Amino acid sequence: MIEQRDDVVTSTALQQQQFLTVLSRDEAVMRFEAALAPTPLGREEVNLSDALGRVLDDEIIASMDVPPFDRSLVDGFAVQAADLVEASISSPANLQLNQEIISAGTTPTIAVSLGTATAIATGGPIPRGADAVVMIEHTEASTLTPNAEIVVQRPVSPGQNIGFAGSDIVRGETVLRRGAVIGSREISMLAACGVDKVPVIRRPRVGVIATGNELVAQGMPLRTGTIYDSNNPMICAAVSESGGIPANYGIVCDDEAALRGTIMHSLAECDMVILSGGTSKGAGDLTYKLLADLGPPGIIVHGVAVKPGKPLCLAVCDRKPVIVLPGFPTSAMFTFFDVVAPLISRLAGLPERRRAHISANVPVHVPSELGRTEYVMVSLVERENGVVAYPLDKGSGSVSTFAQSDGFLCVDALADAVPAGTSADVVLLSSRSRIPDLVITGSHCLGLDMVVNHLTSSGHIVRLIAVGSLGGLAAARRGECDVAPIHLMDPTTGLYNCSYVSPGLELIKGWTRMQGLIFRKGDVRFDGAGPEMALATALSDPDCHMVNRNQGSGTRILVDKMLKGATPTGYWKQPRSHNSVAATIAHRNADWGIAIVPVAEAYGLEFIPIAEEHYDFVLVSERRYHPAVGAFIEALDSSVVHAELRRLGFRRSSEV
Repeated sequence: MIEQRDDVVTSTALQQQQFLTVLSRDEAVMRFEAALAPTPLGREEVNLSDALGRVLDDEIIASMDVPPFDRSLVDGFAVQAADLVEASISSPANLQLNQEIISAGTTPTIAVSLGTATAIATGGPIPRGADAVVMIEHTEASTLTPNAEIVVQRPVSPGQNIGFAGSDIVRGETVLRRGAVIGSREISMLAACGVDKVPVIRRPRVGVIATGNELVAQGMPLRTGTIYDSNNPMICAAVSESGGIPANYGIVCDDEAALRGTIMHSLAECDMVILSGGTSKGAGDLTYKLLADLGPPGIIVHGVAVKPGKPLCLAVCDRKPVIVLPGFPTSAMFTFFDVVAPLISRLAGLPERRRAHISANVPVHVPSELGRTEYVMVSLVERENGVVAYPLDKGSGSVSTFAQSDGFLCVDALADAVPAGTSADVVLLSSRSRIPDLVITGSHCLGLDMVVNHLTSSGHIVRLIAVGSLGGLAAARRGECDVAPIHLMDPTTGLYNCSYVSPGLELIKGWTRMQGLIFRKGDVRFDGAGPEMALATALSDPDCHMVNRNQGSGTRILVDKMLKGATPTGYWKQPRSHNSVAATIAHRNADWGIAIVPVAEAYGLEFIPIAEEHYDFVLVSERRYHPAVGAFIEALDSSVVHAELRRLGFRRSSEV
């Protein structure tokens, strides 16, 4: 019988009401944990070879001494120390060799008596009568044949160079305690004690289900309006990282009967179920509607006042957690990291991971939505005056944001922004983050990707932050990067880049790229037209939709100069890359835009040349002689890079 309380939803009517109640992150987690009361799962025995990363569920008591016998720690001779009390270089002692040589794994048969010695290797058992081992370096011997003599030039004390039985671990000693996480060192101790079966806490089996008609499995062809499912592979990997065993139930379309069947099947086989998608309020969002039928108490939380991750749904069905993550990848991954990973670790008996924090300066203004705690993914750069945190703002639908992030900062629900220059606390996503030795911030280009690949193959760690030409220029002026790629035309002179270089910066010539008007093949409005006529046609037809570029990009400056104040249909559609422009046109959501030749070719679009632009690099002068910056400049001059640039349709500026 479940007690009815104001803060716990039990009836269907109240559950429906709760869908409209958005809780704070802390309140949501508190309610979920109160309803679930998670504890480690039961015990199982695994082979020692399978114990890595597992949590011990009992003490391990040594059943033997380690080592189990007295053994030699060096190569030398087993002796009685009393024979060598007065031995020295000037007055060495002579000992007669016994008729055996003891190696590791053999059993001694001859006792060492006064005046004798037995040759012994490292790890060999100490023979009866011997109480020390003299190192071979401190002796002279013409031969090791029986009855030969050795000359010993140094004394030894009793016990010297002997590892006694039980000197490492004694029989009856507690080797490892319950709750220990088994790593390679623990494996070594268990192996030395002869342990072949290890009692551990059972890892939770976690069912993973992706939902949505738009999802397609990897290796299958995409149809219009579909995308590859990135959530299931990502969540399965994250489950393993967190200490669970993922069970991938694949993609289920938006069909109520099919989805209900898969959820019930996975819930019966698993300790926990994670779904992604179908948790919002749209007509096709079925997932949360099915959870009320899976067992009490049902949905505990539906809607959390965080960004990303507002649609998060947390339920408990027959004492098992059922979690519905938002469908967008960044939202799904962040809410998993924040809420689900700690739960899986707790069920697996793993200790709570301590999140590492670092203080960093936020160089740009970061707007935020009042009323929702916002988690902003950032990329970290270490500069002479401290660490800088660059926001990675690609939206919750981005697959790459989480992968490219080093950590995140938290914007309070009562704040509407993080002002530029704020010192913020950044929570690190991993302790394995590597500090880059070259930071490139500015405009992105396929040619730049190729240069960076060239550098990383040489061992350099490069951080590439795409913020547009003006954003990169501002970062260079603040000293927050080493190199800023730009393609900024001076509207007055029509020249590229030179006028934007201020004191403390210098210009490194890059390459030229042909910009042009792109459109779909067969569009008679543009076929055979030159740039002036094509632009005039586009401006005269209200049904001819443009796709523009974002403010701050070099292409946007060129576009605005061409339009001379005109704002054609689609002017305010402003993606952040040439590829986005081309994809929008290829998918018929726009008819024309401005991009470079390689991108037009990649999307099968027609191209009308307009102007050749210069894609150059602003260098922070004081960093010119840093090794990684020197490697970057050398790469620009390499014949390999030149050949690859030509293949991409670019020309090095020195060739113009």
